[in-house]
Amino acid sequence: QLDWSLHPYFQTIQGMQVSAHLLILRTGEVIQFVNFNERSWHAGRSSYLAQKECNDYSIGIELEGSDDLPFEPEQYQSLVEVVSTLQQAYPKIQNHLAGHSDIAPKRKTDPGEYFDWPLFRNLLAQHKLAEKTSIDL
Repeated sequence: QLDWSLHPYFQTIQGMQVSAHLLILRTGEVIQFVNFNERSWHAGRSSYLAQKECNDYSIGIELEGSDDLPFEPEQYQSLVEVVSTLQQAYPKIQNHLAGHSDIAPKRKTDPGEYFDWPLFRNLLAQHKLAEKTSIDL
């Protein structure tokens, strides 16, 4: 359960029936709100690869930020670690990473223009290579 007093923004969404599995703060801290085997309410009316209702089958990861600020290196690092771990646990998601703007483009804008998808994918590939190399040794 989210502590509504922790941040002024939380109070603005209280009672809206929204949630995410994870929130990655600007410091890189990861907060889990919903178990991965449970449904969260992050996508709303949505569709991915012609399959509707993304909340039914996806994991929602929110990044603390705004529409006019770049994300922090610590957020990318935490996101890479989280996604890598999730991809190991759920192999079917290897090639299925999308932003809210991809699954609900008329309603959602995040992660927005300041999210560097090429950087994220490069960091994720480097992380996986480092993990594979350390396992092979």
